[in-house]
Amino acid sequence: MAGNASVVYDLPPLPTFTLSVREPLLPPIPDNVLALMLPIIAYWGLSMIYHFIDVNGYFEQYRLHTPAEVLKRNKVTRWEVIRDVVLQQIIQTIAGYAMSYFDAAEVVGREEHDVAVWATRLRLVQKAIPSTLAFVGVDALGLSKSMYQNGHSMLAGVLAGGSYPGLVQSVVLDNGAQAMAPAFASWELSVASFIYWYLIPGFQFALAVSILDTWQYFLHRAMHLNRWLYVTFHSRHHRLYVPYAFGALYNHPVEGFLLDTAGTGVGYLVSGMTSRQSMLFFTFSTIKTVDDHCGYAFPWDPLQHVTSNNAAYHDIHHQSWGIKTNFSQPFFTFWDRLLNTQWKGETKLRYERARENAQKQLDSEINQAKIETPILTIPQEREPERVVVSTDGPATRTRFRRKTVDSLKGPSHGVPGSVLHK
Repeated sequence: MAGNASVVYDLPPLPTFTLSVREPLLPPIPDNVLALMLPIIAYWGLSMIYHFIDVNGYFEQYRLHTPAEVLKRNKVTRWEVIRDVVLQQIIQTIAGYAMSYFDAAEVVGREEHDVAVWATRLRLVQKAIPSTLAFVGVDALGLSKSMYQNGHSMLAGVLAGGSYPGLVQSVVLDNGAQAMAPAFASWELSVASFIYWYLIPGFQFALAVSILDTWQYFLHRAMHLNRWLYVTFHSRHHRLYVPYAFGALYNHPVEGFLLDTAGTGVGYLVSGMTSRQSMLFFTFSTIKTVDDHCGYAFPWDPLQHVTSNNAAYHDIHHQSWGIKTNFSQPFFTFWDRLLNTQWKGETKLRYERARENAQKQLDSEINQAKIETPILTIPQEREPERVVVSTDGPATRTRFRRKTVDSLKGPSHGVPGSVLHK
């Protein structure tokens, strides 16, 4: 039987742990593969919802552009857009899988230990409280005793520098002996759990978003300021003067890789996300990009109100008069505001003029097509011959037919009537 040992602990000991490989979220698909699949599923799923709204004419009052503008102003067909988007998604899938192939397998089992590490840090911060308060003339220990007498034991422990005499636990030493050691307060473990499970992942997500916004702003702006980059790569995306949802990733393959695939990849790597965190980051970034190109300003769409970088904001960049502004994408407008590249002019009259011009062009082409379409007349069929039997003689064959000369007169066929009567 193991005996008791007298060991002095200054801090609560950390729990032991055993590591194991993390099971896939959706077996048998590995998490790294699922992280590459979800953005593509989200892209086409959301795009088809917007496409269904487009072709059925729903919510016309929220459209940024009319159907006539889609037909007359865009310089690329929908099938060409689909082809290039699929190509980009193939490239990003190959690149993403190649990068994840060299990643070590993710493990689980040390979560409780890591939470305790954060609780330990909280305890160390508390140890600095008495000296800090003494610096400004506050007797922390005296105040702690007063709090303890009034029944506020947790607050008393904090003021005393993280001293909780009543919180102890029994631990087993390496030699099998038992010893008493300090334990964490419940609030320390609660705060540490919040930090570990929510605050740190939230910070990683915010960092990845900031990196992606910064990456895309400066590369996007460079492709407009450098003529060779614009003509060679970025001009393809601007064949869509009237953006629609599944054209969000319509890019030159090189631009698509540098702007989207590499940008999200750098954000993921620098922020230190796990594969499951990357699922959220990649998928949410894709959804935001599709929403920014949807062509609708819905008042109930949360993605268009969380930040001012929305479909209406990015649509200005796709117009000939706003192409040198509003470079920020896909989340915030920080860099546009900081570097003074945000559109500040009037937009309503410009949009109305574009709608009117597109409608006039469409109406003109329809009228021209009607004029050029030849009007054909269908000739009358002759009646069949009839046999008339006479009592005075043999049967004779007589033809009964309508006159067709008059039916050919007039300008519909281009032959003058005088010619027909000669």
